Amino acid sequence: MEFIQVDIIGLSTSPSSGGAYALVLGEVGGNRRLPIIIGAFEAQAIALELEKIQPPRPMTHDLLRDLFENVGADVEDVVIDELREGTFFAKIRYLLAGARSQLDARPSDAVALAVRMDAPIFVSASVLDEAGIPTDDSAMDPPVGTEDVQESTEESTTSEPRSDLERLEAELDTAIKAEDYERAARLRDDISRLKGESN
Repeated sequence: MEFIQVDIIGLSTSPSSGGAYALVLGEVGGNRRLPIIIGAFEAQAIALELEKIQPPRPMTHDLLRDLFENVGADVEDVVIDELREGTFFAKIRYLLAGARSQLDARPSDAVALAVRMDAPIFVSASVLDEAGIPTDDSAMDPPVGTEDVQESTEESTTSEPRSDLERLEAELDTAIKAEDYERAARLRDDISRLKGESN
């Protein structure tokens, strides 16, 4: 299985997210971004470590890091290796007493541990091909205002009749340009579902 290294681009949320965040991973040496919806607790755990803020007591991921260190295990990397029905799956790969092994984990927990142990993060090529969102220079422009996004979406849907798939793909392009990765992830899942139904 081929793996591609990614870096953490950021965490984003919106008032309509219901407490969920989008963890945005960016392809190293490439232009694809992979948004993964995670919970508020996991987002906080990742953000605290990225900002080098030390809580007064160890958090769950700090405890896991300390456990690996105390038993002499070396976390080699974490991999996001599967996407099934809109759910991402990850593994924490480690070396203990000369033997390689791995633990099944949620991507958010695996990434929270990786940032604490300076372990690289990888995504399987097949997952990145399926769920990665390509970006270009225009996607790096300042975010478009909410009114502009709504107007452009309304214009695109009223100018000519479109299929549901074309409408969703246009909305996905708009969300990417606005760097609204949480919305882009939801739209990507809707597009995948729609394509699956048509096959």
